[in-house]
Amino acid sequence: MVRRIELPVSAEAVRNLKIGEEIEIYGRVITARDMGHKYLVENDAKWIEPYLNGGMIYHCGPVMVNRKGAWRAISAGPTTSIREEPYQAKVITKYGVRGVIGKGGMGADTLAACRRHGCVYLHAIGGAAVAIASTIVDIEDVFMLDEFGMPEAFWVMRVEGFKTVVTMDAHGTSLHDQVTGKSRTALSRLLAKS
Repeated sequence: MVRRIELPVSAEAVRNLKIGEEIEIYGRVITARDMGHKYLVENDAKWIEPYLNGGMIYHCGPVMVNRKGAWRAISAGPTTSIREEPYQAKVITKYGVRGVIGKGGMGADTLAACRRHGCVYLHAIGGAAVAIASTIVDIEDVFMLDEFGMPEAFWVMRVEGFKTVVTMDAHGTSLHDQVTGKSRTALSRLLAKS
């Protein structure tokens, strides 16, 4: 069963999500990559709080076009999340983020912040950038475009039916850790036989 999440979302609702659950997101999502996360940690960016409090950050460097004064997403695939590990826990704590979307999972600090604050990590499908872009129904705004450039800017997007999977939940469970553990066990068995 696919669960529908409407943004903004409460910590209580997020705590009901478990790893392996398929989620469809509806509402406002904001992109942030390396420069954006560093900026959020090093600055008191009060202007972004309405977008992040109860909301979700998407690790994405979208390709956008501006036609007749309106932005449109051409491609919006996930980028590798682990690069944001030095910053993500602080961003979750400081801005009240309820979900982080990306690919590949994140580390122990982010998992601990998810548990403490009621946040989840949602895995988006790599290689589906055009399909994901089709779920973006509106580009509401963009911040730091001149300073950071298109892929690193903060894009405020309204999505409808953005499909993801919970791979790190608010109870401290990580599907990424489970897969790594099983892989190490299988590798140990294989090496013992050789």
